[in-house]
Formats: sequence, structure tokens, C-alpha cells
Amino acid sequence: MARRTTVPSLFPPPGYAHAAVVETDRRLAFLAGSVPLDKDGTLVGPGDFVVQTEQVLANLETALHAVGSDLGRVISTDVYVVASEPADLTRVWDVVNASGLRTGPHTSTLLGVACLGYTGQLVEITAVAEVAEVAAVAEGAAVAEGAAGAGEAGEGTDAFAPAGATDPVK
Repeated sequence: MARRTTVPSLFPPPGYAHAAVVETDRRLAFLAGSVPLDKDGTLVGPGDFVVQTEQVLANLETALHAVGSDLGRVISTDVYVVASEPADLTRVWDVVNASGLRTGPHTSTLLGVACLGYTGQLVEITAVAEVAEVAAVAEGAAVAEGAAGAGEAGEGTDAFAPAGATDPVK
């Protein structure tokens, strides 16, 4: 179980914890950035921070379930937003804060960046989460353990990528 801490001698953070401590005997999932693409690879909500954030969170939740976790078990996130104005960051954070991620609170960093990997992409969220003791791998997801040759774990394989998935930045 993660122990999330808001440090009393620091300014109270808006909807996240200052730190999280996880016992070492727990399994953790390190999730790649969730992006605002539908299952066919089409950008959802072009130009719309709120719609893209909702899609990113839905995709994050799907990925979490595939590895035996959920939004309530997220320990840490990094939220990337293509924005130069604080108001745009706030639009995204309001959606994140209203989601199941608020359950922690989890630790989080909100960043304004110049660009992300897909054309028109405005939001991306990476996460670290605890995995349930007995994780049922979602139908259609394969576990990558042992998928590659000895000494080359993961090289050239992506067990969680859907068939026909496109590479970013083309």
C-alpha cells in the first residue's frame, strides 16, 4: 500500500501529495504516456484541452486495468500539456483533479511543454501505480516477460502495442 504524504510545513498542494512511500514488497506498474488517441489511432478532441484530457484518462484507466491496477492505485503522475498560458494548464488539471486520480492523493507534476509526439496532441500523462496482489491480465494484453531472447528483454517487442499501432512523430 502506498502512504501518501502532504508535508504540514510546506504549502498545501492543490489535489496532490508531496510524496508517496511504497513498501518494497509491492509490485509496481510503470505506464508509458497515455495519449488522446482512440483505439484506431485517431486523435480525439483536436484543439480541445478538456476532451483530450478525458481521452487520456480513459486510456490510462484502460492500461491500468490491463495490468491489474486502477486509478485509485496510482502513486505518481507526470502531466504534460502543450501550453504557454497557465489557464490552459488549469483546464487540464481541473479534469485530472475531478478524475479517480484524486483518490490518493497521488504525487504529480504538471508541466507546460512546447510539443508532444502526435500532431495536434495537447496532453499526455505518465503514471506509476501499485498492482493488485493477484493481477488478471486483461483480454488481448500479453505479458512481455520472456518474450525476447535471453539478455535482450524487450528489444524489438512491445507486448502491449495494438496491431498496426503507429509511431509518434512522423
